[in-house]
Amino acid sequence: MEPILEVRNLTKIYEGGVLANHQINFSVEEGEIHALMGENGAGKSTLIKCLTGVYAKDEGDIYLAGQDKPVTIRSPQDAQNAGISTVYQEITLCPNLTVAENLYIGRSKGPGTSWKRMNTGAKKILTSLGIPASPKQQLGTCSIAVQQMVAIARAVDMECKVLILDEPTSSLDEQEVEKLFGLMRDLKAKGVGIIFVTHFLDQVYEVCDRITVLRDGQLVGEYVIQDLPRVQLVSKMLGKELDDMADIKSDADAAAVDPQSTPVLEAHGLCSGAGIKPFDFSIRKGEVNGFTGLLGSGRSECVRAIFGADHITGGTVTVEGKSAHIRKPLDAMKKGIGYLPEDRKGDGIVGDLSVRENIILALQVMKGFFRPFSRAQAEAFADEYIKLLEIKTASSDTPIKSLSGGNQQKVILARWLLTDPKYLILDEPTRGIDIGTKIEIQKLVLKLAAQGKSVTFISSEIDEMLRTCSRLIVMRDRKTVGELTGEDLTQAKIMATIAGGEAQ
Repeated sequence: MEPILEVRNLTKIYEGGVLANHQINFSVEEGEIHALMGENGAGKSTLIKCLTGVYAKDEGDIYLAGQDKPVTIRSPQDAQNAGISTVYQEITLCPNLTVAENLYIGRSKGPGTSWKRMNTGAKKILTSLGIPASPKQQLGTCSIAVQQMVAIARAVDMECKVLILDEPTSSLDEQEVEKLFGLMRDLKAKGVGIIFVTHFLDQVYEVCDRITVLRDGQLVGEYVIQDLPRVQLVSKMLGKELDDMADIKSDADAAAVDPQSTPVLEAHGLCSGAGIKPFDFSIRKGEVNGFTGLLGSGRSECVRAIFGADHITGGTVTVEGKSAHIRKPLDAMKKGIGYLPEDRKGDGIVGDLSVRENIILALQVMKGFFRPFSRAQAEAFADEYIKLLEIKTASSDTPIKSLSGGNQQKVILARWLLTDPKYLILDEPTRGIDIGTKIEIQKLVLKLAAQGKSVTFISSEIDEMLRTCSRLIVMRDRKTVGELTGEDLTQAKIMATIAGGEAQ
């Protein structure tokens, strides 16, 4: 079958001589779902941005079906006109505009806009895709999941020949993922070629036909899905054999927690303005526990209440047996609590600051901005954690926004480790990062527990929770519905608790 899109010998070199893509050959056939896989920094995003005109390639050609000559793509508009639409991991729509305006922005022709026709068309699109949003609703009032679906709907409605989905499921729950997969299969049946970028291996094997693997900016190979077992896929992505995942769990088992010890933190009847119903919570020295539940169940809101990031409306908190008044994050920080937020881009990194400045940020806040660290102190702190966490950056002066997602996550981890917290809250620390870095973070969590630190770990991937946590609090509809330990820590038991009745 003739490829609907073909890339030949594409090369992209960044300033400073960094080789992001080297002689990449890649093709997508009509009516196939093609996974583009690789660790963070493998060159996936660079390849996509060259295909869509965000970056100018340095060498190579791009061909579209039915054309003898390579196409020239100098801008996203050129890509759109050529039939290539993209939905990026970070939502790029306008939250201050309505859903309808976001669907049609940049596409109206002529001097005027028919708002009635636009809203009618938007309603038709939303209804056909089952998206729970009104055309006149401001996009910013929608959940992240709905915003992601609107971005996909916009791309689909532009009658694309090639649809690029860059981590589209990272903010979707299981039902929304299935809805997206149904849409992808419908588009496949209509002849659309889909490039699917994800770090969820289960999703790759559920919907994809072929896999292309990149590593360190180079092509590792192209494989039919049936010919590439998961273990081999992971090995090709990492360039080495993957350690047995059971080793991680054995590390967790080795970290004994004294059930009679005074909790590092204990909460009773805690609730917040984010709609969380009163809940009880405790964690002991050296323990790794977690909140689990479907998207929207209240996992993140619970830890935000513990950290004081949301307005507390009731309940009491004790830290090491003493009453604590945590009404804002600084209160929590002074009690030895650190918090890595779910939204890395919005609440975590300060994009225009350097890696060094991001690392020392929390410690500087605790010390006070009128008592700044010397340049030598700041560089010593940054260099220590860049080495400890193996953060891939040209230097500590590099702007953090230029790092890959996994390395940005490591910088935020470094920020909190530098404060030497007693208790560390990690909300989705591995979302959108490669499997190798995921394993590094999981092992780091268990190492911190072995050193006596307490960690609350939240992840949308249940198997990841089972590998790291010794106790899970199960959430549904913004309230706790169960607590699982020991032999009850199984995926089947978690799902049954989420779907079942109230905790007894």
